[in-house]
Amino acid sequence: MTGQAAERRSKRRATRPASYAILFALFASIVIPSHLWLARLPYFWDEAGQFIPAALDLLHGGHLIPRSTVPNLHPPLLAAYLAGVWRLAGFDPAVTRTAMLLVASCGVLAAFLLAIELAREARGAPAFLAAALLCISPLFFAQSELAQLDLPAMLFTTLALLFFLQERIPLAAGCCVLLVLAKETGMVVPLVFGAWLAGERRWRDAVWFALPAAALGAWIATLAHATGYWAGNAEFIRYNLLYPLHPVRLAIALARRLYFLTAANFHWIGTLAILSAWRATQLFRSRAWHIAGTVLAAHVAMLTLLGGAVLNRYLLPVLPILFAAMAVAVNALPRIPRLAATALLLAGMAACNWINPPYPFPFEENLAFRDFVELQRQAADYVAHWYAGAIVTTAWPMTAELAQPELGFVDRPIRVAVLPDFAPETLGRLDWSKVEIAAVFCRNWDPRANLMHLGPVRALWERFFGYVPGASAAEARGRIPYPAVAHFERRGQWVEIFANPALARVQAFRMNPGDAALHRGDR
Repeated sequence: MTGQAAERRSKRRATRPASYAILFALFASIVIPSHLWLARLPYFWDEAGQFIPAALDLLHGGHLIPRSTVPNLHPPLLAAYLAGVWRLAGFDPAVTRTAMLLVASCGVLAAFLLAIELAREARGAPAFLAAALLCISPLFFAQSELAQLDLPAMLFTTLALLFFLQERIPLAAGCCVLLVLAKETGMVVPLVFGAWLAGERRWRDAVWFALPAAALGAWIATLAHATGYWAGNAEFIRYNLLYPLHPVRLAIALARRLYFLTAANFHWIGTLAILSAWRATQLFRSRAWHIAGTVLAAHVAMLTLLGGAVLNRYLLPVLPILFAAMAVAVNALPRIPRLAATALLLAGMAACNWINPPYPFPFEENLAFRDFVELQRQAADYVAHWYAGAIVTTAWPMTAELAQPELGFVDRPIRVAVLPDFAPETLGRLDWSKVEIAAVFCRNWDPRANLMHLGPVRALWERFFGYVPGASAAEARGRIPYPAVAHFERRGQWVEIFANPALARVQAFRMNPGDAALHRGDR
């Protein structure tokens, strides 16, 4: 450790463990109760497709590399955590959601402590505003419930940065090991730390950050030995490493990343405050802020170069840095602008949990994911009640929801026939004489005022991203020659169930008269 590093560490006062316990209890008492109304939701999209099956494989068969889903580069820490929780408390969506909320509560505590570390030269107590912004952020609020990699990646990224700034190098390296075992893209963080220390000629400290590379390398070697591919499968390599490298896709991916961080969900208020503070103060000129900014920039650059899906949840690990900067900048404003900016930023971000943007977005970025899951559950209940013996023609994720009872939608498996999408052309090519039940639903947010309806935007997305617009409810009715026996709708999302009339007559004949009357009423 250099003299300057030793001096920085010596100036810190030790914090009692009881203080951390009190803060954790405070944040958990906010995070967990605010999500309890969502705790019994069945599993959503990538949870159902990757992370829950992988954890179940580990729980029941001890398989570190999943067998019931396609293996890929994602490391096994989340699966191990969930399998351990289920071993103790049982397999249930509420148990899973609670386990993730505990991770989220730890994440808020870590973000609060990081904001304190970064705001040492700021007036007041901006760390409380930073924690509040994280708690009400639509992305964080939704991801706090979901069993996906990005929430634990946020926790370990934040802790690693906090310990690094506190000159607790072994602890920072240990958190980086956990980070890369939670999500492989977390390797960018120890790379930044190692490079920073090398630039300061602190070679002994820099060596610590070879440990995360060794841990990730061991996982990759294990994966390659078991599957024959260092990333688990060839498609993962193509989609996540080769596909993004087209110049147009790179430019659009970067623009989308920057838009989310600086403008979406009322972030523009915090961005303006940061720009004002950058010009008028020295708040962001310290070593700590330079390191934090480097981590944020490196993370965004890495996500631009790697990853076929431009999902904003991948930015979750750097939100604590962003919100700490916004809190410090807003806190530096004069009193009246400070109060106005704080109120508008908090209110606007909170409203965006329910208000969807005027363009397609993944439902997992706000409470739209809850609407989607509830609609899927209603549709699954309907099919399981009236047509349990039929084959249901539908698309992902309903194919998994109906066929796999462990996902929480049905009590017993229902046979499915898989469609690649719900494009009008796909529906038009089907041999409907062989279809018994069809379940069609909106897989993307498609409001009337939708930027994707603009010709140039749609053409760009079709050419470079393979965009295939799904059929609207009206288009589905026009393409499908069967009557719609049920329609479910919730805040702009919908599901339509179509039944072969011959099959419906047979089913109704088998019911008692009261059930048959109820079925006709649903129609």
